Amino acid sequence: MPRASGPEHHADSPNDRNLSRSARMRLILERDGSRCVWCRRDIDTERVPATTEHLVPRIKGGPSWFENEMAACARCNRERGHRTPADWIDELERRGLEPDRAAVLRALHSLQEAIAERGGQRRARPYVVSQLRRLERGRPQPF
Repeated sequence: MPRASGPEHHADSPNDRNLSRSARMRLILERDGSRCVWCRRDIDTERVPATTEHLVPRIKGGPSWFENEMAACARCNRERGHRTPADWIDELERRGLEPDRAAVLRALHSLQEAIAERGGQRRARPYVVSQLRRLERGRPQPF
C-alpha cells in the first residue's frame, strides 16, 4: 500500500513542532482533562481560560515540549511564577487546596523519559530528578 503524504495522512501529534498553540492546548486538555492541575478548577471556559503551564519553567531550562506542558488556570500559572512544582504544591496545600500531585508526578516522569530519549536538556534534567525525589517522598500516595 502506498504511503500517504501531506498533512491529511496523520492526526495532530504532540511531538509535531509546527502545531499551533490552540492545537497543543487541545492535545494537553485531551491528555490531562479540563481542570487546572494546581487548584482543580474547571478550565477552558469563558470565565476561566486554560493556559499552558511549563512544569520546568523556561527560565530554568525547561523545554517547550508536550511532556513539559500541562493545563492550568491563568491565575495559578501567574501566581506560581518560577516556583518549583514541589514548592507550589506545598503553598497550595497550605492554602487548603488539593493540587493534582499524581498528575504532576506523571508529567515529570514522562518528561524524564522524553529527555532520556531525545537527549540534551542539561539544565532541566537535574531539576526534574530533584522534583520527582521531593514529590515522591512528600506525601504518601494512595494505593
